[in-house]
Amino acid sequence: MSYKEYNMWLQDGGNTPPPVETQIEERVLNHWDNINGHVERGYAGDSLFFKNGNIDYDPKRIRDYARFLSSIGINRVCCNNVNVTERAAQMITDVLLPDVAKLADIFREFGIRFIIAVDFTSPRLIGKLDTYDPLDEKVIKWWSEAATNVYKYIPDLAGFLVKADSEFRDGPAALGRTQADGANVIARALKPHSGKTYWRCFVYNCTQDWRDTKTDRPKAAYDHFYPLDGDFDENVILQIKHGPSDFQVREPNSPLLGAMKHTDQAIELQVTQEYTGQQIDLYALAVQWEEIFSAPVSDTQTMRDLMGNKVSAIVAVANTGTDINWTGHTLAQANLYSFGRMACNPSLTANEVLTEWIKLTFGENKELNKALLDMLLASRSTYEKYTSPLALGWMVNISHHYGPSPEGYEFMKWGTYHRANHKEIGVDRTEKGTGYTTQYHPYLDKLYSNKETCPENMLLYFHRLPYDYKLKDGRTLLQFIYDTHFEGVEEVEGFINTWDNLKSLLPNEAYESVAEKLKLQLLNAKEWCDVVNTFFRRLTEINDEKGRHIYD
Repeated sequence: MSYKEYNMWLQDGGNTPPPVETQIEERVLNHWDNINGHVERGYAGDSLFFKNGNIDYDPKRIRDYARFLSSIGINRVCCNNVNVTERAAQMITDVLLPDVAKLADIFREFGIRFIIAVDFTSPRLIGKLDTYDPLDEKVIKWWSEAATNVYKYIPDLAGFLVKADSEFRDGPAALGRTQADGANVIARALKPHSGKTYWRCFVYNCTQDWRDTKTDRPKAAYDHFYPLDGDFDENVILQIKHGPSDFQVREPNSPLLGAMKHTDQAIELQVTQEYTGQQIDLYALAVQWEEIFSAPVSDTQTMRDLMGNKVSAIVAVANTGTDINWTGHTLAQANLYSFGRMACNPSLTANEVLTEWIKLTFGENKELNKALLDMLLASRSTYEKYTSPLALGWMVNISHHYGPSPEGYEFMKWGTYHRANHKEIGVDRTEKGTGYTTQYHPYLDKLYSNKETCPENMLLYFHRLPYDYKLKDGRTLLQFIYDTHFEGVEEVEGFINTWDNLKSLLPNEAYESVAEKLKLQLLNAKEWCDVVNTFFRRLTEINDEKGRHIYD
């Protein structure tokens, strides 16, 4: 839907699903909302749907929410966290289903179908069976009866979302069964009702020993799922994170996407800014998504070519909550808008969707629009500069993931290592190292494995290099790290100046709220700069050649 068509839809009342031209059948928003009202990785207040262990919401606000999700092309919503608690597991029983159905009724008005996240162990957890083995006849019957009951309440339910064998959540592997066994038992229960199983592929060893240099977390999804291609039922969608690590500022696309020829797939993005500023720091995700969709998957195709073909759905983790401006940071609204628009049409550019959002939000003032567009388009690069350039990744504080901690995860079980010592940094993921590059199409394997042809902005993701390694612009790797961190701080200062100059053109509330966020972003950028540069200066004992102050 064009900007003109969108305005016409609004003027017409916006009370019906808008016309959407799209090559992607399912545009899905996953909420990580807990039934206690807390939102996991949520940075915009409490849950819109839950409070104190119950489904509890403001019907008017939910209707407004459904309306604006529909307006950007979202047609599937899962309102509960993939990390399902025992209480939330009751959402597929008579205990909570009546309330879930009323919520689904509101979204249905706007052409949005509900998905419910379920616990794979539900037959034992809430069904009181002695097992959850997907091949056990009692379990098969339990899932079938549970699904039939759910569809009595919500006849157009899109299906169930499942996180299993992941981050201490039990799944089929715990019982010696395959991921296909686990997905299929639920899919077969849903099939008579035209429902689907959305099976997350974020399955990896989260108890890794840091001394083990061969186990490589990015390899996990491909290793677990690719050998099962063809074993999944037709109403199973494998939900694959776009990157093999975990929503980092920069990482390659997962080699699993598009690799499976006989299995339906969805690409999973993150609108909530877990590793990208947490809706405090400005970060226009559309810039990153344009790169993701444009990235090659072979010598003849890009990720965009798979959309609507081998990849039939686009999913994102939501960034909304009860804050008055929905997303905590006013400018973070652009990320939700961009997801909807680019999910409908992955060929759209960041420039196009951000321009649309700015006009719809702030009007037609050319000075304001150009300045704000420039800020948003630059924001991803700026954040990358003062955090982790060259796809180094992580280096964040443990658990909450905001702010720098260069060795925070380095000796932890989660397998997110940069392995920096006083001589070199990075992980060799070529055939001579962990072998990760061999999971890609031969064209990409060759491209990534050669440090001379590897995209420089992902150099440390694929290669282990000495600090004096010369980049294409003649700088050493270490000098590049020093420079980018200082540049990132300067660019945030530039954002603040730009925003201050726009004050007279902005609603006061919007100006004040964003100005406060930008002050916090500057503090964060300075901390990253000081901590990371000091870490490498102490580790290498190599000075910044420009003589800037780095703490000793």
